[in-house]
Amino acid sequence: MATDTGVRPERQKAEGGSLRGQRRPRTKLGLLWRSTIGKKTVMAVTGLIMVGYLVVHMIANLKIFFGAEEFNAYGHWLRVMGEPFLHRGWGLWTARVVLLAAVVLHGVSAYQLSRRDLKARATQYAHKRGRASYATRTMRWGGVILGLFIVWHVLDITTGTVHSGEFQEGRPYENVVGTFSTWYGNVIYIVAMLAMGLHVRHGFWNAAQTLGVGNARRDRVLKAVANTLAVILTVGFVSVPIAVMTGSVG
Repeated sequence: MATDTGVRPERQKAEGGSLRGQRRPRTKLGLLWRSTIGKKTVMAVTGLIMVGYLVVHMIANLKIFFGAEEFNAYGHWLRVMGEPFLHRGWGLWTARVVLLAAVVLHGVSAYQLSRRDLKARATQYAHKRGRASYATRTMRWGGVILGLFIVWHVLDITTGTVHSGEFQEGRPYENVVGTFSTWYGNVIYIVAMLAMGLHVRHGFWNAAQTLGVGNARRDRVLKAVANTLAVILTVGFVSVPIAVMTGSVG
């Protein structure tokens, strides 16, 4: 999701000065990447890719309410997705590579934009430093929380490295129930999902502005869509650990 970095047009001079003396990129793609609008565009596009993934992932997670057989069958389908056209596992790994690239590009762009913003603030407010907005701080810290969560989630559910119980390869239902049978698994997951909801809420609207979709007439609709999407995703994801805790699943 595109981050509200706080970089404003009046700070372009400060940003331009910080780039003087550096090696100029030789390609248009390089020039776009080095520019502030280029990085914001990368964040917007990769953010929308991740939102699309979250919607699909949430819907798939809800299959856990239909029992172990159906949820484990879905896990098996992921591994054979694309067969026989694709070799076993190629479809899943293609999705993983695309998602990983989106996460990395999103994170790098966010970090570099934040650095530019801090440098611009130091230049413009030499005697009185400006404070970042609430949305900016939420997006930054939310991004850090989500980044750490992704690492933990992969090591827990995908590889089983830090799984709390006996990890069962090819049995996602049992592994999910095992994770949410611990208090810390629930705390980590629920906190991360709350951060995700706030991230989507701010980021979706910012992405629309960056890509030129937003305007005065559409702002109310876009904000309503962002709020609705954030609530649906948060409730959908959080419902799984709550169901395990209450005994509805497991």
